[in-house]
Amino acid sequence: MTHRILFVCTGNICRSPTAEGVARGLAAKHGVDQLFEFDSAGTHGYHVGDPPDPRTVAAAKRRGYDLSPLRARRVTEFDFISFDHVLAMDREHLEILQRACPAPHRHKLRLFLEYGERFDEDEVPDPYYGGAQGFEQVLDLVEDAATHLILALSAR
Repeated sequence: MTHRILFVCTGNICRSPTAEGVARGLAAKHGVDQLFEFDSAGTHGYHVGDPPDPRTVAAAKRRGYDLSPLRARRVTEFDFISFDHVLAMDREHLEILQRACPAPHRHKLRLFLEYGERFDEDEVPDPYYGGAQGFEQVLDLVEDAATHLILALSAR
């Protein structure tokens, strides 16, 4: 069984592409990449077609994740049908997704950091307007949650 997972943030240029790239890399590292399909999208179409923010790409690259092939897109109604898990980076994204999602698919919606174990945060903070440390914090949170997400789903 393939687990289809969509990560969602605002513009799909910082947090959600980081989660997509990290999850893909960690699944490969654990030898379970054939069990997963990862994608990311934004709640808003501000950056459709754009690559991830250069600061996001650079921070991820320093940890061995390649985000350069990714391009921003907006969440579509089809995503709620085709993905098994639609994981929001923060509560605002989750609320937007809950309003847009057809009722039969709302059980697929969760906060991504519900899978995390090492940190107390339940939302991935937006690093866009901050400094380099914000991108590192996002990576720390995402690596933790993605590891536990992959381990939990691959054990099923």
